[in-house]
Amino acid sequence: MRILIVGGSGFLGAELVRLCVAAGHDVGATYLTARPPERPGTRWLRLDVRSREDVAAALDAFGPEVTVNAAYGKSDWAATADGAAHVAVAVARLGGRLVHVSSDAVFSGATARYDEACVPDPVSPYGAAKAAAETAVRAVLPDAAVARTSLIVGDGGSVHESRVRSLATGRGAGVLFTDDVKCPVHVGDLAAALVETATLGLSGMLHVAGCDAVNRHELGVLIARREGLDPARLPAGRRADAGLGGPFEVRLDCTATQRRLRTRLRGAREFLTP
Repeated sequence: MRILIVGGSGFLGAELVRLCVAAGHDVGATYLTARPPERPGTRWLRLDVRSREDVAAALDAFGPEVTVNAAYGKSDWAATADGAAHVAVAVARLGGRLVHVSSDAVFSGATARYDEACVPDPVSPYGAAKAAAETAVRAVLPDAAVARTSLIVGDGGSVHESRVRSLATGRGAGVLFTDDVKCPVHVGDLAAALVETATLGLSGMLHVAGCDAVNRHELGVLIARREGLDPARLPAGRRADAGLGGPFEVRLDCTATQRRLRTRLRGAREFLTP
């Protein structure tokens, strides 16, 4: 298949590119600033998703059968919300399929668990942008797949793992919150689930996260132990005491999605065990 990874230079995007190339797909991938190293089987295209014209030109140039949109800007509404709409419009015009990556940030945390039928109720600017992106994608392409995920962890390359190393070695400052609960997912599991969604033509709302709900400090302890660092050096604190906004506890219920996937979504306590 001809698969375009929008945001292919990011942490998740790079893993999507790797899996798609390994599976023998014809892969296109986008970047915005620094062009990634050449990878056999990958065609790199520079793209600013904030520009509708640029998005249309990139998709016209590659002609994907399936587009996976993993691009976002944490504090950039135009990149996160408008960009998603631009990609959806371009895919609709070309007649291909779309897999859009969303986030558990669309929820407030007021409910114990959130399944695929739950309606977004964001309480942060980023969550609002992600919710707007979902609305745009589903309005333009009702048959698109929208995959909500949680904290993405890997084998050392994620921002969460870098922060833990920094704190555990005394190079960084700050704390890991004990009242900020998510369902971390391994980047390999998430990417495999997204590729499976793309190749099988799945549609609708999907929840693609790990099966363990852990707080940021618990996650840090797991990462530190895996990497041979002293978890006792990780400072703990409360998000509530820091006066930060946004959701505190968001647990994604992935039961219905897991029934549709062959890819098993492991929990952090499993994939971070040494």
